Amino acid sequence: MFSKETYIHRRQTLKQKVGSGLILFLGNEDSGMNYRDNVYPFRQDSSFLYYFGLDIPSIHAVIDIDNDQEIIFGNELTIDDIVWTGPKEPLVDKAAKVGVSQVMPLAAIDGFLKVILGKKQQIHFLPPYRAEHTLKLQEWLQVSPAEASQKASVTLIKAIVSMRNYKTAEEIAEMEKAVDTSVDMHLDFMRNARPGMTEKEVAGKLQSIAIGAGGDISYPIILTVNGEILHTHTRDLVMREGQMGLCDAGAETAMRYCGDLTRTIPMGKQFSSLQKDMYQIVLNAQNASVDACKPGILFKDVHKLAATKLLEGLKSLGVVKGDPEEAVENDVHTLFFQCGLGHMIGLDVHDMENLGEQYVGYTDDLVKGTTFGWKSLRLGRALEPGFVVTVEPGLYLIPTLIDRWKAENKLADFVDYNKLEILRDFTGIRIEDNVLITETGNRILGKHLPKEVAEVEALR
Repeated sequence: MFSKETYIHRRQTLKQKVGSGLILFLGNEDSGMNYRDNVYPFRQDSSFLYYFGLDIPSIHAVIDIDNDQEIIFGNELTIDDIVWTGPKEPLVDKAAKVGVSQVMPLAAIDGFLKVILGKKQQIHFLPPYRAEHTLKLQEWLQVSPAEASQKASVTLIKAIVSMRNYKTAEEIAEMEKAVDTSVDMHLDFMRNARPGMTEKEVAGKLQSIAIGAGGDISYPIILTVNGEILHTHTRDLVMREGQMGLCDAGAETAMRYCGDLTRTIPMGKQFSSLQKDMYQIVLNAQNASVDACKPGILFKDVHKLAATKLLEGLKSLGVVKGDPEEAVENDVHTLFFQCGLGHMIGLDVHDMENLGEQYVGYTDDLVKGTTFGWKSLRLGRALEPGFVVTVEPGLYLIPTLIDRWKAENKLADFVDYNKLEILRDFTGIRIEDNVLITETGNRILGKHLPKEVAEVEALR
């Protein structure tokens, strides 16, 4: 938890930005996996954490701007609770640590909000992403489930985005911890993954590193020898000599700030000649993209730069023809690079994705794309100091996609489909770092994590 003053200042700033009305923050609650008391690991709502700092289940909060009131709704432990959990700090004391002096029982929130509704005071709330949130909005505010997201407050969304997009020094320090632990996870993967091990076996060890550092993983680990499948999670598949292993994994600190890194390695001691050539193409694109990340630069243009560099590399192998920049303008790169170059990262690994990518990664003057390859670019807006973004270009050879393009002879002026057959079963490569935008350029967060070919092979 940060200092009390941090949370007080954040709420005061939010009140000024929203202007009037009442802001309702729905906290998360425990959710049973297979029966009520066997619960999934608890994760508090990130915006609730940002403004109230309390990482405990079954509490909600309001900020009544018009009446200058801040209230946390939740229950103190009963003796029955204490029998199972032991004594814990009272909720009223926890609330005081984040600068909130008024605590009311959880059951009181229904009547409290009914009074606000009766006064016709505006109630701002965020788009619900959990079923229980939708039901609570229906019960308390008479908002139907079908309308819940549409009736969310755009004013509140924009106010929160305008604060959470810019990471403060104390947030950056916490993110450095997350990335440092993520580096430790990847170093273990790069040093110790061996042919004959299963993907799940390796991933389990990496999660233990994250837990041992005081937090957990920030998203389910992607660890696979099928790197062309963008978000395949670990399986009982045995990794073999001659394959490559792609690991996309990050740690979350105890304060819920995230890291998100990717490295690709040979499962044996060295890359094959073709693997090395393809890896270097991705690395060149990643280095160029990181270098281009500066204040005022559209991230959409950095994405285009990465795509151009990837096609330049594939042209050197004879797979792509013509001018690489013209090829990008014709979306040739989407045959090989279907996802976006990166995204915001902070308290969420895809920061504030629940608030809407158009609000977080774009602006009123820059609209998110809707076509194949572009609709997956979560971030397009101009970069600013304080943003933390991922930069993660990749090459993904997806046989089904190749077959479809080849059957249509699609963009044949730019693609040599005969030579592409050599890469048909190549799988995929991704390299990813977390980048802080500074006043003059950028800085890669965390300890050094090898990515040059010689460095990677030296770890094998």
